[in-house]
Amino acid sequence: MIEVQGLTKYYGPIAAIEDVSFHVGQGEIVGFLGPNGAGKTTTMRILTGFSPASRGTAKVAGFDIHEAPIEVKKRVGYMPETVPLYTEMVVEKFLAYVAEVKGVPRAGRRAEVDRVIERCGVSPVAKRVIRHLSKGFRQRVGLAQALIGSPPVLILDEPTVGLDPGQIVEIRRMIQDLAREHTVLLSTHILPEVTMICQRVVIIHRGRIAMQESMRDLTWNAGPAASGGGEGSQVMELNAEGSPEKVLETLRSMEAVKEVRQEGPDMYRLEGVPGAAPALGPPVVRALTAAGLGVRFLRPKTRSLEDIFMEVVASDAGERR
Repeated sequence: MIEVQGLTKYYGPIAAIEDVSFHVGQGEIVGFLGPNGAGKTTTMRILTGFSPASRGTAKVAGFDIHEAPIEVKKRVGYMPETVPLYTEMVVEKFLAYVAEVKGVPRAGRRAEVDRVIERCGVSPVAKRVIRHLSKGFRQRVGLAQALIGSPPVLILDEPTVGLDPGQIVEIRRMIQDLAREHTVLLSTHILPEVTMICQRVVIIHRGRIAMQESMRDLTWNAGPAASGGGEGSQVMELNAEGSPEKVLETLRSMEAVKEVRQEGPDMYRLEGVPGAAPALGPPVVRALTAAGLGVRFLRPKTRSLEDIFMEVVASDAGERR
């Protein structure tokens, strides 16, 4: 639903983003991550037609952002970090206005407003003035305006910023539910949120894509994966009984083991060659047993998305500017 190729945006001589390429498939929720100033908002503003690209191409729902910008805007629901609400308007009047601007036919406008009010849980405040709403309800109204017209693509920039934990859980559940009918590109600094609701992540750093990978592969591969989705190597934790010298000698003799080191009494960290996992475990156990060594446990060593994010941002992938 979103195809981005070589997208570049200059502000004077400075490139806010450079050669950005990624894709978001139909029905996916993709986390778009990066430190402040990395280029997330610039990219999203280009995809939603708020800012032109200096170079590169992008398609949303099959329409080119340069050749058919109006068609793109019809198919995108955008919720910026600071939602431009008309705070003196009543909620339902504001949503009716948005429906008119988006070209929803007059005959179906009332039903469409009622639909998004119900979907986003703003019925209790539908007749209240927006400036009197809490931060949580303002975010819900912002999401409701993005849903007007039922666009196939939703681009959400920090939808839970400033919310309390209870409100974050509610918005998170709402986004998960929306993915049944919409493709979602989600930018957030709350990494556990991405872990819980996104199928894939795209990490941008200093204006360039540093990594894009599925959450499944990120949690399965604990070794460094190639930037852009290359195959990584699995890191495993081993608790083995016996002489440390013999354990290390046995493991280092295996072709499937790339690296091994002792990390404590009876504890070892071993990294398989790329592509060796998940078949790495059984041969390791067999080799140690054949050498007369005991194995208490052997398990994948996992990292959090926060660990991966910090590693990617600090790596050479972000220093290519």
